[in-house]
Amino acid sequence: MMKLSLLIGLALLAAFLWVRLAPSDPARWHQLPDPEPAPRGPGHVLARLEAQAGDMAALDAIIRDTARTQVLAGSLEDGMITYVTRSKWWGFPDYTTLARRGDDLVLYARLRFGASDFGVNAARVGKWRGRLGQGG
Repeated sequence: MMKLSLLIGLALLAAFLWVRLAPSDPARWHQLPDPEPAPRGPGHVLARLEAQAGDMAALDAIIRDTARTQVLAGSLEDGMITYVTRSKWWGFPDYTTLARRGDDLVLYARLRFGASDFGVNAARVGKWRGRLGQGG
């Protein structure tokens, strides 16, 4: 029984470390789907916003102000930025790409691990849109 508990504990520790330490490859995550289809399932959100002058910079500041969020790749000058936001306890990474497409801004949020994020990405994108003044 003790061996089983130890094996389960080691497996949980290994999973925790993989989620926390797995590298995030910008070549994989710093992109929008092309063409831009509907999101492929739970944990995937695709939102279009009508952009006013300065909205991309304002939204970038809002996103950077989000707890446990950092830039993975891109810049305002590039017209596309990808962020990684990690969950508080396990550190699950969610990737969000902000890009200018014509007169619009596109936000594409998706999870990396698991089949669902229980609505976390949709809520986060809604909060960012609300802070920008474009609904939530």
